[in-house]
Amino acid sequence: MRLAVALLVLLGLPSFAAAAGHGPVFGLATPTNSQGEWSFDEGIFGRNTSLGSQASVRSLIAYGFTPHLTLSLTLPAVVGNTPLPPTRIQPGADFDSTLAWRFQHRATKVGTRIESTAFAGLVVPGPQSGLPEIAHTTNAPGTMFGAVTGIASRSHYLWLGSTFTNFYERDGDRRPDVLDYSLVYGYRPSKWRRPPDKWDWRVFGELVGERSNRFRQANAPVANTEAHQVFLGPTALGIFHNYTVSFGAQFPVYQKIGSVFPKEHVRFAVNFSYLLFQHGHSH
Repeated sequence: MRLAVALLVLLGLPSFAAAAGHGPVFGLATPTNSQGEWSFDEGIFGRNTSLGSQASVRSLIAYGFTPHLTLSLTLPAVVGNTPLPPTRIQPGADFDSTLAWRFQHRATKVGTRIESTAFAGLVVPGPQSGLPEIAHTTNAPGTMFGAVTGIASRSHYLWLGSTFTNFYERDGDRRPDVLDYSLVYGYRPSKWRRPPDKWDWRVFGELVGERSNRFRQANAPVANTEAHQVFLGPTALGIFHNYTVSFGAQFPVYQKIGSVFPKEHVRFAVNFSYLLFQHGHSH
């Protein structure tokens, strides 16, 4: 398992990326792509438990139709078969298409703005989705809705957001609904503010939580498959020209999960981004 994850990291290094390239790694944030801006992400997101580790390699492509409306598509692949609680904060084995609409963008003073973004998306289980050893899972899709709001300046960032994913029933089987939420604070010291030809860094403290109900099989709940977890940890984001790199780790501060799941020790992520502008200007 360690060798496989290491190989995936090496394979992912030359690739480029960007939804996380605009902000925190795990939590929700308000930024959207500029009009005509494409972004390409390649990231590795891992979860380590007492029964082993699992990593999801996530490719993402996004396009900004307007400065406040972005459509993104994800393509995941999973390494490892450890049974884990459903997650929407970390990429898993589901394919996602998400529309992000920044419906509030208000400058309060020079360099400071209040923003709010709403999300809506379709979630389609991939061939690696589900928990075959615990419950028969259907490939029925689900829908996601959510929102995030916050304030951003040249030095400080604060975002609070949540999403809810509901899966459809098929033949009496149904995946759990998942509620996730996040609180993110970011800091960018004045001496870290650099021109585009030098690395520009900021750090974040990210608190995220997710709560899921039980799997249903033949119209009956599957025992001990509920979960509620909260994680906290540091992350960092660096920007150089049209390239970004973000990485971080999170550790559990609250865990109440069904007995069929092992407890997670740490979550980690590394994400690379490339931003492609329609008119070739720099980000």
